[in-house]
Amino acid sequence: MANDHIDITVEPGEVHALLGENGAGKSTLMNQLYGLLQPDEGEILVDGEPRVFRSPRDAIAAGIGMVHQHFMLVPVFTVAENIALGAEETKGGPLGWLDRRRNRRDVLETSQRYGLPVDPDALVEDLPVGAQQRVEIVKALTRDVDLLILDEPTAVLTPQETEELLAVMRGLTESGKSIVFITHKLKEVKAIADRITVIRRGKTVGTASPDTPEDELAALMVGRAVSLEIDKTDAEAGRDVLTVSGLVVEDDRGVRAVDGVDLVVRAGEVLGIAGVQGNGQTELVEAIMGLREALAGSVTLDHEDLTSMRTKQILRSGVGYVPEDRSLDGVVKEFTVAENLVLDQYDRPPYGNAFSLNPAAIATAADERVEQFDIRTSSAEATVGTLSGGNQQKVVVAREMSRPLRLFIAAQPTRGVDVGSIEFIHGRIMHERDIGTAVLVISSELDEVVGLADRIAVMYSGKILAIVPPDTPREELGLLMAGITRDPS
Repeated sequence: MANDHIDITVEPGEVHALLGENGAGKSTLMNQLYGLLQPDEGEILVDGEPRVFRSPRDAIAAGIGMVHQHFMLVPVFTVAENIALGAEETKGGPLGWLDRRRNRRDVLETSQRYGLPVDPDALVEDLPVGAQQRVEIVKALTRDVDLLILDEPTAVLTPQETEELLAVMRGLTESGKSIVFITHKLKEVKAIADRITVIRRGKTVGTASPDTPEDELAALMVGRAVSLEIDKTDAEAGRDVLTVSGLVVEDDRGVRAVDGVDLVVRAGEVLGIAGVQGNGQTELVEAIMGLREALAGSVTLDHEDLTSMRTKQILRSGVGYVPEDRSLDGVVKEFTVAENLVLDQYDRPPYGNAFSLNPAAIATAADERVEQFDIRTSSAEATVGTLSGGNQQKVVVAREMSRPLRLFIAAQPTRGVDVGSIEFIHGRIMHERDIGTAVLVISSELDEVVGLADRIAVMYSGKILAIVPPDTPREELGLLMAGITRDPS
């Protein structure tokens, strides 16, 4: 049972935050409010009137819009085409042709009115995730909704983009619109919410105000006390494991995204890479993992050249990899949890060979990992696409940390993950470091980088500007992330 007699009231002009663990039932509840699912019991009232939503069209007609955790956009369409989809303006009657000029004008008017700049002519597949989210919000607002549901809207945003989104949310509520804000990030809830409802295991367990201390909110979510601090001892760094020398990499547009990067990650340490997303971090990691060609430079693992290896060979060399976009690179949503847990070992004993799989061994390992990593699923035979985003992330982490590693690379390891799971994943990363694995963490969450790292490399415009200790003042880190280096004199 995903939702068990949940009650929630959203008032006009308020931000109502919905907090809960991964798999608590938040998205299921919102999908019922948006007509994607129908409730078995209970009722939905809009302005005091009972309503039945058999599809999103019904919900939109009632003034409810939703921005999903995983964007519902057509990559090969333009921004204007995506926003018009389902509510097309036509010339010559309902069977006429698409009025592209009017659609484009509507997009520009809405984006300007709410301070959400988007290029109506850009292809969605060419946009960064922050811009794609703006497209989703503009799409909902062009339908003239009164209630906007934002499902994990900051999970893929940089800190700067998050601040911009919170400002937009304030502007929307000031104009009389209501917002249901689903998130795991307690600081954001306290910064923007008017009221907070906490859901745990499908039930409402309490309401709170934004003044409630973070540790109390975390305990309500998880049902136990949660440590919001990373428990870390001093590192005992050993040999050089990963060496990156003079690496040059281009992005998809042919622009130099990594420009002569030198890095060393040692056994038994965490090297954190800090920086505003879009400064070459993604391309750097993809080049290390053999997913993107290096134009110059080299990558070695214990002096073994990885530069020309395929990704499968690199993984087999003892490298674990949590990609920044789990949906694109981390899981196969149509496969079961069990199958996803052996994606990089399915053709090796005991899980199989070049000709066949061993279903019994795969099932046994899956059950163990589901329990060990607290993956919330009805069964290991459920498809990964039915899991919440945070539980999909746990599947990726469980797969990559369930074999001996020399190097562990985690890009945005806790993106879209609740506080209890963040505590668990951070603990696993520190355990991996403490048993002698070299760890490279890339995160747009500065708190995460500072908490985990033994050394911090700040990346800006494709270069490493400095490598500093984790106790470096935040102001100095912020300046470095903005590309400002202080004059040594």
